[in-house]
Amino acid sequence: MSASAIGTTGSVLEQYQRKNDREVNKDLGKNEFLELLVAQLNNQNPLEPQSNGEFIAQLAQFSTVEGVEKLNASVGDILSGFHSSQALQASSLVGRKVIIAANEAMVDTAETFKGSVLVPQSSSNVYVSVYDSAGSVVAKVNMGAQEGGNQSFMWDGKNSDGETLPPGKYKFKAEGSFNGETQGLYTLLPANVDSVTLNPQGGELLLNLAGLGTAPLSQVQIIGQ
Repeated sequence: MSASAIGTTGSVLEQYQRKNDREVNKDLGKNEFLELLVAQLNNQNPLEPQSNGEFIAQLAQFSTVEGVEKLNASVGDILSGFHSSQALQASSLVGRKVIIAANEAMVDTAETFKGSVLVPQSSSNVYVSVYDSAGSVVAKVNMGAQEGGNQSFMWDGKNSDGETLPPGKYKFKAEGSFNGETQGLYTLLPANVDSVTLNPQGGELLLNLAGLGTAPLSQVQIIGQ
C-alpha cells in the first residue's frame, strides 16, 4: 500500500472507518487495519514519532469496534432464532383450547361448562354468578366452602328456572367470603385459539380467541387439546 493512501493526521482507526465508509461493499478486517497501521508507522514524522502507548490505544479501539460488530451479529442471530421459535409455537396453538385468566367465555350450553376459581385462602363460601350478553344474572353456581388454591366449578348451561340457555358469550364473576367480608376472585376459563398474531418487533404473541378477541400469551395458564 502506497504512502499516499495514508493520511499524516488522525489515528489508524479513524482512517480505517473512513475507508470502510467509502468501500461499503468490501469486507475490511484485521489485515486491512494492520496494513494501515504499518503504513502509518512507515510515514510518521521521525522527529515526532508516535509512542507505543498511542498504537496500543488504537489497537484497543479497533478491538472494541470489532467486538461490537460481532456482538451485533450475534444478537441478530439470537433474534432470528427467537422469531422462528415464536412461529413454531404459534403454529402449535392454532385450533387448540387454552385456559386463560379471563371473566368471559364462549359457552356451548348443550354441554357442561367447566372453569376454575383462584381462591387465595380458605373461604367459608365461594360462588360464581353467570351473566348474559345483556348484563343480567342468569345463573349462580354455589361452590360452598373451599380451601385455598385453584378450585374447579361446573355450569350446566341452564338458568335458575332449569331452562337451557342459548349458546354464546357469557361473563363469569366469582366471589368468596373471607372473615365475614366478600372478595372478588379471579376465574380461569377455556377459549379456542383461531389464529395467532406474531409481533414483527419480537414482542409477545397475541392469541386470537374465538368470539373473545385477542389475549397475550402470558395469560395462558394451560394449553389443552
